[in-house]
Amino acid sequence: MTNLYMLGAVGVVALTLLVLLMASRCVRYVANNRVAIVEKLWARRGSIAGGLIALNGEAGFQPDVLRGGYHFFFPFQYRVHIQSLVTIPQGQIGYVFARDGAPLNATQTLASNVGTADYLDVRAFLTGGGQKGPQRTILREGTYAINLAQFVVITAERIYGLALENHDAGLFEDMKNVIAERDGFYAVVIKGADDMIGIVTVHDGAALTSDHIIAPQVGVDQTDSATFHNSFQDPEKFLAAGGRRGRQLQVLVEGSYFINRLFATVEMVAKTIVEVGHVGVVISYTGDSGADTSGDEYRHGELVARGSRGVWSDPLLPGKYAFNTYAGKVVIVPTTNFILKWDQATTGQHKLDENLSEVSLITKDAFEPTLPLSVVVHIDYRKAPLVIQRFGDIKKLVEQTLDPMVSAYFKNVAQKKTLIELLQERSEIQEQAGEEMRGKFSHYNLEMQEVLIGTPRAAEGNDQIEQVLNQLRQRQVAAEKVETYKKQQTAADSERTLREAEARAQQQTGITQSELSITIQENEGKAEAKRAEQDANRTRTMAKAEADRIRLTGEGEAAKIVALASADAERITKTGLATAEAIERQVTASGGAQFQLTRQIVERVAEALETSGVEIVPRVQINGGGEGGGGMLQSLIGMLLSEKGLALQEAVPAANDDKTPEAIAAE
Repeated sequence: MTNLYMLGAVGVVALTLLVLLMASRCVRYVANNRVAIVEKLWARRGSIAGGLIALNGEAGFQPDVLRGGYHFFFPFQYRVHIQSLVTIPQGQIGYVFARDGAPLNATQTLASNVGTADYLDVRAFLTGGGQKGPQRTILREGTYAINLAQFVVITAERIYGLALENHDAGLFEDMKNVIAERDGFYAVVIKGADDMIGIVTVHDGAALTSDHIIAPQVGVDQTDSATFHNSFQDPEKFLAAGGRRGRQLQVLVEGSYFINRLFATVEMVAKTIVEVGHVGVVISYTGDSGADTSGDEYRHGELVARGSRGVWSDPLLPGKYAFNTYAGKVVIVPTTNFILKWDQATTGQHKLDENLSEVSLITKDAFEPTLPLSVVVHIDYRKAPLVIQRFGDIKKLVEQTLDPMVSAYFKNVAQKKTLIELLQERSEIQEQAGEEMRGKFSHYNLEMQEVLIGTPRAAEGNDQIEQVLNQLRQRQVAAEKVETYKKQQTAADSERTLREAEARAQQQTGITQSELSITIQENEGKAEAKRAEQDANRTRTMAKAEADRIRLTGEGEAAKIVALASADAERITKTGLATAEAIERQVTASGGAQFQLTRQIVERVAEALETSGVEIVPRVQINGGGEGGGGMLQSLIGMLLSEKGLALQEAVPAANDDKTPEAIAAE
């Protein structure tokens, strides 16, 4: 029984000790994915005099946090608040709210982090001059072991912080909603294909002066690490560079920017696009007052250089521009020819003539037509700033200057012309108007290319112009009929002439043939006469040539004959002498002159017979005897004569082949 009482007493003591141990909180375990915030309940130094964090061992929230593991405390002196680690997802931003620190200045919106921006070291933050309230420095992606009694971290998913009061949740929830409305938990991303820019409005820093509506550009020098704020991503450097609150002249272009939306908000606007065939004239609302570049002769305003306040003297050429539309205005001016139509039913694509209507006229003969017009205008791109400086924009120029000027001009022209003249002299009026109005347009720095006049119209319900036109039509029809009759008469005369020509043509073949025959005979007679004349000339020429030939031939023949005769005489002389000598020797050899003579006679007869080829006697066998015969000598002579005759017959024809009958006869 005693043992049971003892065991019960030990159990009660153990349970009491356990309860006391748990109540004393002297041993605490912190998981590795958690952080412990220590709150000292009492201390010999007493409570802190001000603030929330006890930096000198006073009672209150301690600056240092505990990480994973077992931790031992003095009993009944500490309370441990275990909280989650702060996690910022990829691409998101975390906003920090400090519960303790120096108070904000009257002009501050966010707490300065110049002294320190290390939210992991509370002691360093507070001793370094850290201020309470929403901080300028944001948290980027990562996991942080932050003292959530000092700092409250607001992310897109949740709010990290130790609840000190019941209304804390609603306070920080409102702050989260403000950030969400500004899309502040995510980076500002500007894509190149969107053709957008970001207009930045800063909510902290010194206010603008009264002469500025846009904060000037500061901290853009990348070489100056103390002031280069990298497109508003470092608020402290922006303020150190002299940046002011309000809309900024500097804009954000393509890229990603991690900007504290409690410090600066971003408004997306479209880029300024100047299309081909246009220029952009800039009217700047910010900058210093620049020197006038328009010249002494221009008295309609000043033109300034780029970056100065006023109308820039150099327009923006075709392209895309990251132009801050809050810092200025870009007036698009067409540089190609554009048409202004004074016609209520028609409006050009540029809409500059949407308020123009036909010009009301009163003619010399009291008609009241309306006249539609078209004027082709060109603006030199270098003179576009002058036009904008003078008129504000092109539409004001058209409606306040060109419309009354053009209307007045044609009203004056109509007062000097009748309606018919206005209709019939349209081309002359148009040409004259073009020449005179070019000078008027040049006074406004414009180039008038062409004036086109339409057909005058009558007012609705008035048919007087139509009546006049009908009379003109009837008059024209009558004139055309007269002209037609004249043409018909001319056609009849032409037809009669044609018929005569056709009749003449039918007889033309015989006439032509007879005329051709006459012409041929005349030509043949002329040809015969010409041939006879040519023959006569040829005959005379040939006769003269023949006479000359005969004369020359005769002279030559005579000379030849003389020469031949002389030579022949000499030959004969010598031949005779030689013959005489030979005869003398023959006679001597023959035994006497009578034998020599007989021999010569026989040879001559033989030669003659030989030449003629005549057989004097029959070719018979020589007979040595017989009555009445001549004996052996007679037979020999007969044989010789027969041979000589044959030779003569063969030789004579051959010798006469190359001779003419006249020559043969002469021989």
